[in-house]
Amino acid sequence: MSSYRNAKEILPADLLEEIQRYIKGEIIYIPKRDEQKIKWGTKNGSRKKYDVRNSNIKELKRNGMTIEEIAGVYYLSADSIRKILSSG
Repeated sequence: MSSYRNAKEILPADLLEEIQRYIKGEIIYIPKRDEQKIKWGTKNGSRKKYDVRNSNIKELKRNGMTIEEIAGVYYLSADSIRKILSSG
């Protein structure tokens, strides 16, 4: 988890002064650059688990199972199954 860091200790003085024109003593969040972001569930394996489940759901539909039947198998709503089926 991220920790609090004092901008005065890490930013150049001119940059700090520019930021202080907009933010005065407030706490702000500075997000990681896009190339540093990790997709949801990548670290703990959840992403892979749901990708496999969604792939299985699409396969069941291709094999003729109804949306309602699939919903019963996976304990999901029919709407959730439709969303999974309509995704890439």
